[in-house]
Amino acid sequence: MTARGTRQGLDAEDLDVEEALALVKDGNGTARPAGGHSPAQRGGGGDGPRTPSSPAQSPESGHRADTAEHRHRAASWPEARTIAARAARSGAARLAPVSVTLGDALGLVLAAPLTALTDLPSFDTSAMDGWAVAGPGPWHVREEGVLAGSSAPAPLADGEAVGIATGARIPPDTTAVLRSEHGRTDDNGRLHPTREMQHGQDIRPRGQECRSGDQLLRAGAVVTPAVLGLAAAAGYDTLAAVPRPRVEVLVLGDELLTEGRPHDGLIRDALGPMLPPWLRALGAEVTSVRRLGDDAKALHKAIAGSGADLVVTTGGTASGPVDHVHPTLRRLDAELLVDGVEVRPGHPMLLARLKEDQHLVGLPGNPLAAVSGLLTLAEPLLRALAARPAPEPYALPLRQSVHGHPHDTRLIPVVLRGDHAVPLHYNGPAMLRGIAAADALAVVPPGGARAGQETELLDLPGATAGIDACFT
Repeated sequence: MTARGTRQGLDAEDLDVEEALALVKDGNGTARPAGGHSPAQRGGGGDGPRTPSSPAQSPESGHRADTAEHRHRAASWPEARTIAARAARSGAARLAPVSVTLGDALGLVLAAPLTALTDLPSFDTSAMDGWAVAGPGPWHVREEGVLAGSSAPAPLADGEAVGIATGARIPPDTTAVLRSEHGRTDDNGRLHPTREMQHGQDIRPRGQECRSGDQLLRAGAVVTPAVLGLAAAAGYDTLAAVPRPRVEVLVLGDELLTEGRPHDGLIRDALGPMLPPWLRALGAEVTSVRRLGDDAKALHKAIAGSGADLVVTTGGTASGPVDHVHPTLRRLDAELLVDGVEVRPGHPMLLARLKEDQHLVGLPGNPLAAVSGLLTLAEPLLRALAARPAPEPYALPLRQSVHGHPHDTRLIPVVLRGDHAVPLHYNGPAMLRGIAAADALAVVPPGGARAGQETELLDLPGATAGIDACFT
C-alpha cells in the first residue's frame, strides 16, 4: 500500500469528505475547497503538464488551453471514461486480428463472423436412446444395434426396428425413434409402444440447428465456453479474434516492501499484487510487473523501451519532488489526453498517448484511488482495444445515504444485498478493507446521494466477497 502521488501540489490527492465539505465562499459567493484553491486549480498538482497554447479545447484531451488564468481543466468522470474509450478506437491503436486455436480463444472477441462450416447436425441423428422403428408397430427387432459414431446403418423395412443410441445416425426409412422407456417386448420378442408416437419423434433432422454457411455469431461476440463448443461443433479448429492488449505495470516508490511487515517508514506494496489479476479480468495480458522506486531515469527508460499496448504506472502522478510521471511524459513528448479527473478518490489520475498505438494510464498511489483510476481510465481503454462490448449500465437504490464531494463524483465500495446497494465503511483513498469486501463501486454524484436514491454501479472485476464479508 502506498500513499504516493500525494506529496505536494494543489489538492494533489483526495480530500477527506469531511474536509471537502468544509467549504468557504469568496466575495462572489463561489464555493471552493477548504484549502482556498479555486475550482480551476483543482488537479493533480500545481506543476502538472500544460496543454498546447491553442485557445480551443481539444475534444479528445478534455484540456483547456493554458493561459495566465487556467493551467488545465480536470475532466469530468463521464468525460474521462469517454476519452479513454475513444483513444483506443483510433486506427493505429486498434489491435490487428490474430488466428488462435480454440484452446487459446476463451475471453477474446471474434474479429469475424462465426459462419457454419457444415450442417448441424450433419446427418439425421437420434435424440434419445431407444429404437429406430419403421411403420406402425409391433416391430421385429434386429439383433445388432446402432451406436454413435458407427458406419451408415442399413435401411429399415416396414415393421422393423433396431436399437439405437443417442447421437447415432438414423437408418434410412426410419419413421420415428421410440424411447427405451416407452417400449416393451412380448414373449415373441416383438416390440410394442406403450404410448402414442408421432412421425419423426425424437429424430434430429440434418440441418435442424443451422445449414452450412449460416451466420452463427456476429463479429464482436465474446468467446465464452459455449461459443467454443459451438465453434467446434460447426467445424472450426481456429478462430479469428482480437488479441488481448498487452499491459506492463510499473510500480513506483522507494518506500515499498515486497514482503514482510511494514517497518521503519516502509510500507507494503499492495498494488503490485492487486493490479495484475484485475487487469487480466479486464481482458489484458500482463507482460510484466516492474518495481522502479523513485528513479526518474529508470522510469524514462522503462516507458520509452516498453513494447506494451498500455503502460500502467502507480504513484508519482502529482507534483512532489519525487513524482516523476509528468516530467517523464513531457520528456517523451507524450500527448496528455486526461490530466486529472473530477472524481474522489483518484483525482490525480492521468491518461497519455505515448505513440499512435501506445498509451499510458497513471494511477494514484493510494490503493482505493488506484482502483478508481483503473475503472475510470484503464477499463474503457482496454475494453475498446479488445473490441469488447460495453456493459449495460445499471443502478440500484442505496440502503443508506452517502456524503458527496461538493464538485466531484465519488466512487464508494458497496455490496449488493437484494435490490439495494449497501455502502461500506473503510472507503478512504488509502484503505483496502472496504474494497476487499465489495461487489461494486457506487457512482455518487456531486453533493451526495440520499437513502433510496437510484445510483449507478460499476461491477468490480472478479468480485466474490459479497454480503458475507460486509463491513457496514
